[in-house]
Amino acid sequence: MVPFFETITDFVAKGGPVIPIILLLALALWTLVAERYLFFRWVYPQMRRQWLAHWQQRSDKHSWYAHRVRETLISQARQQMGKTMPLIKTLVSLSPLLGLLGTVTGMIHMFDAMAVFGTGNPRAMATHISHATLPTLAGMTIAIAGLYFSQRLEHRVEAETRHLSDNLHFD
Repeated sequence: MVPFFETITDFVAKGGPVIPIILLLALALWTLVAERYLFFRWVYPQMRRQWLAHWQQRSDKHSWYAHRVRETLISQARQQMGKTMPLIKTLVSLSPLLGLLGTVTGMIHMFDAMAVFGTGNPRAMATHISHATLPTLAGMTIAIAGLYFSQRLEHRVEAETRHLSDNLHFD
């Protein structure tokens, strides 16, 4: 377990000051994604049963008011399922931008090192090049993985909404 933490510490040290911010963003993103998957696994089935039971208890399913009740149930379900999706999408969008911020700060530090030491000190330049490239790598990796899970969750919301809508019959 210790070598794992040493690797992360080394990555943070080589990646510059933006990497800890990117890692915090990643932690928040994966916490929200995990929460949504846990919601769909444990909470949503109970809520769906409650909505279906509420609809089945209604004697009137054909009036204008019954249609509004049905639409309200579907809307509540969609709202509950997509509760944190805007925040997840925002974090996915922010991660490559933070990576680019790290690139810019790394390049600025590299040019400062070139101004002080000239181009004859490759070690100083290499340090700042890693400060420039590692944040971009981290930001893009988080964005790509986050985009994948964000889209899967979005499709799940749509599929569950259709499923609930199909199960709220007008019989």
